[in-house]
Amino acid sequence: MNIDFNKSGGLVPVIIQDAQTLEVLMLGYMNPEAYDKTVEEKIVTFFSRSKNRLWTKGETSGNFFHVKSIHLDCDNDTLLIKVKPIGPACHTGERSCFKTNYNQNFILQLESIIADRYENPKEGSYVNKLHSKGINKIAQKVGEEAVETVIAALNETETDFINESSDLVFHLIILLKEKGISLEQLAKNLENRHK
Repeated sequence: MNIDFNKSGGLVPVIIQDAQTLEVLMLGYMNPEAYDKTVEEKIVTFFSRSKNRLWTKGETSGNFFHVKSIHLDCDNDTLLIKVKPIGPACHTGERSCFKTNYNQNFILQLESIIADRYENPKEGSYVNKLHSKGINKIAQKVGEEAVETVIAALNETETDFINESSDLVFHLIILLKEKGISLEQLAKNLENRHK
């Protein structure tokens, strides 16, 4: 990458984003040495302005950022690093330094949890029980939840509608997993249809 470290006195800002949920976790800075170490080790290392040294996120807490991808902005002076975080991002114990306090994209994380159940079955897991019954049962369950969602939309409370809609989305993600289709594929299809 042709990163312009000179524009801001040898440092570039680095936005850290959860690769799965897309939540912005924190902002740090890198010099060329921190960038090289990050690329080599695939764990985010910053240049700490307060400590005046390289600082690997998680070096004392164990809350590392494992690099999934690195992106350079159009001016070549800011990085976006998508990571798999281990533990909270903020030294206060919050998920994000911006105190979002919730996972605004939990549906993407849920997709990952369901995939993990398929790959690493757990005793008593509802996902595993449904998966063992096969695609016909999974599809039937999506149909049942769709009907219950419609009924709740027409005749029940907002809370009931939210609950039934959540059940529908949950079961649809299981059906997508069963068919080998990702939410990313749906998003791309919807984007293409929007054009």
